[in-house]
Amino acid sequence: MENSSRVYIYDTTLRDGAQTQGVDFSAADKARIARELDRIGIDYVEGGWPGANPTDDSFFASPPPFKRSRLTAFGMTRRAGRSADNDPGLGALLTTPARVVTMVGKSWDFQVTVALGIELDENIRMVADSVRHALTKVEEVMFDAEHFFDGYKANPTYALAAAKAAYEAGARWVVLCDTNGGTLPHEMERIVGEVIKGGIPGSHLGVHCHNDSDTAVANSLAAVKAGVRQVQGTLNGLGERCGNANLVSIIPNLMLKMGFDTGIAVEDLKNLLSVSRALDEVLDRHPSRGQPYVGASAFAHKGGLHVSAVAKDPKCYEHVDPTAVGNMRHIVVSDQAGRSNMVARMTEIGVDLDAVKRDALVAVVEQMQVTFDPREVTDLVDLVKRLEHEGYAYDQATASFELLVRRALGEVPDYFRLERYRVIDERRRSAIGEWITLSEATVKVEVDGKEYMEVGEGTGPVHAFDVALRKVLTTVYPVLTALELKDYRVRITESTVGTSAKTRVTIESEDGKGHRWTTVGVHTNVLEASLEALQDSITFMLFRYRDL
Repeated sequence: MENSSRVYIYDTTLRDGAQTQGVDFSAADKARIARELDRIGIDYVEGGWPGANPTDDSFFASPPPFKRSRLTAFGMTRRAGRSADNDPGLGALLTTPARVVTMVGKSWDFQVTVALGIELDENIRMVADSVRHALTKVEEVMFDAEHFFDGYKANPTYALAAAKAAYEAGARWVVLCDTNGGTLPHEMERIVGEVIKGGIPGSHLGVHCHNDSDTAVANSLAAVKAGVRQVQGTLNGLGERCGNANLVSIIPNLMLKMGFDTGIAVEDLKNLLSVSRALDEVLDRHPSRGQPYVGASAFAHKGGLHVSAVAKDPKCYEHVDPTAVGNMRHIVVSDQAGRSNMVARMTEIGVDLDAVKRDALVAVVEQMQVTFDPREVTDLVDLVKRLEHEGYAYDQATASFELLVRRALGEVPDYFRLERYRVIDERRRSAIGEWITLSEATVKVEVDGKEYMEVGEGTGPVHAFDVALRKVLTTVYPVLTALELKDYRVRITESTVGTSAKTRVTIESEDGKGHRWTTVGVHTNVLEASLEALQDSITFMLFRYRDL
């Protein structure tokens, strides 16, 4: 007897996700993502569309070996006017190493008559013939009923007939597709229930949702509640237009909230964050901080009232344990922080708040470019609130916050001292009349009592300064050769004073091992703000690797 609590997960990141604007996977990219999916135990990994493009052909020519997942190839039913065994497209689908195939076909009468321009009965025959023929070549066949929900709303009899044709021909799964993404959860649950009553058991039904109404995850869960036992989606909701159903949200919802068995072990669920980040790394894009379950802000607490309650019991403001999906709790320090925030955040970094003395804080603030009198600072909470009022933002720049605290405690060595610098920008016309901008920076730096002077050129003043400074520091601190600037953001903090306003610069850096940190600088001069953030980034890396 089939396990009614088992929900099968089907990933289409490599095919449907590849249709995202700006996404262009290589065969190597696909192989890496596929290995990540196999690592956590996704049931089906759709590799792409054989014959559609050279990248997919290259991937299927040498797919990665799977230990747990089943490689799936995607294609179409036979074309009108051809037999199933004499259709080149269908033939390409059935001759790859994949022993599971998914074929898409029409289930909306409007699409059949307008897009295909054929008789409705011919489309039904195309579906059935293709499934039967495929089963003579591969082990398992699925049918993606394209535009099923729109088709069902328009003509339920025909949409159900197309789906049943695939099921009766032997399809293991009939996947109901919300291709245009316009269905709402209450419609989803009702229609799925009617399909099951119409003759296709839920144990053979899947769902494929798009997010055009921002309901793809909710629709997928509603379909499971109604009886379907396969869910299709992509990592991080990748997909055309507004994206596909996000498996990174669906999987923990099914397991942790609804009690379903997805074939993914509890220990493997803890790798969900790393798999999500692996995709972002392949795409060279920043992870979404606000993404449920795996985002950096998913379990971040900023309000003092919240932090105080979380300290007593995390369930006060957390719907699940963050470690269940590989994430962690993060206490944010900002101008909205109370003492609870400060205690919790400092405990995270191993600092005793009571050890931070007022005189030490005054010494720290005197080194910063701020307008308030450092003698007015009473404690660390007060200091952070005053600095945030000046334009600093420590809720994201956690590395700068840690340096602020540790400097007050006298724990941060004076790794280097910038004695002076000069930056020159030159804009001139080239021999062919094009404008060329060149930046050159000269720095004088003291390290261990020795003075060094270097010159660096770059594409801009900050880049030129970075090049010159690193020429000095990498000779003394070789670990800095791995330092990479991953993001650079500039924001005006006082829009009412125009170009004389204070500027906040935020820099995100990486150490080459996947560890990232963020630093912040504030000044009326954007270059000064940039240099403050950059020097903090370098100092933080040197402090992190101080014992190596």
